[in-house]
Amino acid sequence: MELYLKGDISAVADGLELVSKRLKIQRSTDGYPIQVKHQQGPLRVVNRSGQGEISFEKPVHFFRAIGLWLENHQKSSEFDITENPQFNMSGVMLDASRNAVPTVADVEKLLQHMAVMGLDTLMLYTEDTYEVKEYPYFGYMRGRYTFEELQACDEYAEKLGIEMIPCIQTLGHLREALKWNYASKIKDTDDILLVDEPKTYDFLESCLKAASEPFRTKRIHIGMDETFQLGLGKYLEKRGYEKHIDLMNRHLQKVIAITDKLGLKPMIWSDMYLPLFAENSPYKDESGSIREDILEGIPEVELVYWNYYQKEQEVYERDFQKHKLLGSTPIFAGGAWTWNGLAPNYGKAIATTEAALAACKQEGIGEIFVTLWGDNGAETPFATAYPIMQLFAEHTYQKEVSIERVSERFEFCSEGHFADFMNLKLLDETPGVMEDNMNTSMTSKVLLYQDSLIGLYDENVRGLSLGKHYQQLVPVLEKAKQENPAWEALFDLYEQLARVLSDKAEIGLKILAAYQNNDFEQMKSILMILDRIQANVDLLRQKHRNVWFSAYKPFGWEVIDIRYGGVITRIDSVKYRIQEWLEGRIPRIEELEEKRLHHDGPWEIVDGLVGGNVYHRIVTAGNFSL
Repeated sequence: MELYLKGDISAVADGLELVSKRLKIQRSTDGYPIQVKHQQGPLRVVNRSGQGEISFEKPVHFFRAIGLWLENHQKSSEFDITENPQFNMSGVMLDASRNAVPTVADVEKLLQHMAVMGLDTLMLYTEDTYEVKEYPYFGYMRGRYTFEELQACDEYAEKLGIEMIPCIQTLGHLREALKWNYASKIKDTDDILLVDEPKTYDFLESCLKAASEPFRTKRIHIGMDETFQLGLGKYLEKRGYEKHIDLMNRHLQKVIAITDKLGLKPMIWSDMYLPLFAENSPYKDESGSIREDILEGIPEVELVYWNYYQKEQEVYERDFQKHKLLGSTPIFAGGAWTWNGLAPNYGKAIATTEAALAACKQEGIGEIFVTLWGDNGAETPFATAYPIMQLFAEHTYQKEVSIERVSERFEFCSEGHFADFMNLKLLDETPGVMEDNMNTSMTSKVLLYQDSLIGLYDENVRGLSLGKHYQQLVPVLEKAKQENPAWEALFDLYEQLARVLSDKAEIGLKILAAYQNNDFEQMKSILMILDRIQANVDLLRQKHRNVWFSAYKPFGWEVIDIRYGGVITRIDSVKYRIQEWLEGRIPRIEELEEKRLHHDGPWEIVDGLVGGNVYHRIVTAGNFSL
């Protein structure tokens, strides 16, 4: 569509060039006239009597507004829509540390989506995937970003009215960074830095400079979450035991001294301060308030409260109120559940987001963002987060939000059918799994990777008819692939995963039954099924590879290749073992003589869950790395 944009568009002209192709528009003085007003106040889009109007305050509001105008112009000749932003900041955190490092081009693609949705902040989570020139092994062979790459992302974001905020770690979650010998004197445990060691702070100053200098912003997320073993490694050996809170505060004060020196405004995850709020907390006084000496020891820093687990609004409200006892209103981080395994967990993502963002509005939280983590290999493509990003976006501009409206907006902003995307959750939300998969069953992951002969999860799936479930899902995803041409490769990947699991989900149970019944004919037919599984897994690997290399740097794919290769190679050995038994060269198959037990791993102690674990605990009961 040709548009004649009149008025002050100087603040958005560069960004408009970036999104015009996505929006299918061209600027022309012969185009449809739209008066653009850059002014304080709500976002507004109008069309009446052959004239359009857009009012916006922040540049990113303009990009959302022009999308709204185009969407509504397709439906009606006259409309008048006003949106009042509910939050001062609403954005995305993209994990670039758990194996997958998005290319600059893919970050730019994400930024375009965010702009049209109206999301105004992007954090790149980089534990060791940014270049620190003084430490050449930091991020070595991990796809780390160069200064120039980060700067290019920031410049692109700025044109779209999006603030990019670096997000790093300055205490824990540094296992990959600290595994090299250069770090031997600055680590407490395998993944936590050594507090009070001068070399630690030299290292951190280099990291903070390298992470912040490519960006315009002065804000920086410095992490510090989940450091449960703080002070219990080398620190304990050298200096003895010290309370976690005291170590945390002292380290944070030293890091804040560096950020002050660099002119940065830091934020941290708040979870390591949560013990302060406990009912029996030793850090409270007789009145139940947090002791003044404790409060005085916490440096001035913004706190980010992360929670993407509960679907009860009151849980989030109570936690926000507790955070306010520390003297400021926290930032909130929710989750898109891109880290469930191989497929997104949309049920849990939507349930937790609805509850959390309602609480944010109730408690006056001003800043929110949605996390796109990639735990245990980043096997789920980050683009699957777009429906949940859309949900965050609609909550950002409306007090009340319906899934129907989210669906309509998603279809415009992302050129996909929301309902088709929701079917992806059925790869994990299978028979045997609770509604909305709140217990985070990773059904498709454990069934893809578990061994066909040893079958650690076979007892978990017995009686659930999961083969039939996946067989019925194949045509559903095939149809989605046809009806979402912009997402053909993504749905092609998941259609193939369902096809693999339609055979593989219960193959171990079938092998065991044929063996116990001495059914040689059935076992021979199983060999042909194993051939088909083997070929289909390799095709799945290729389709996954296509999706990976369209979005990420190559580093990290070797891990996924090895995982697929393990499945394929093990099937070869399973066929060998069965053939040996069929032909009488071995009297029994020892792997099938062992009594099958329900998988009793640390993530499988609750009902409504078929299975879930990290890769090396799925594929063997042995020690994978030693």
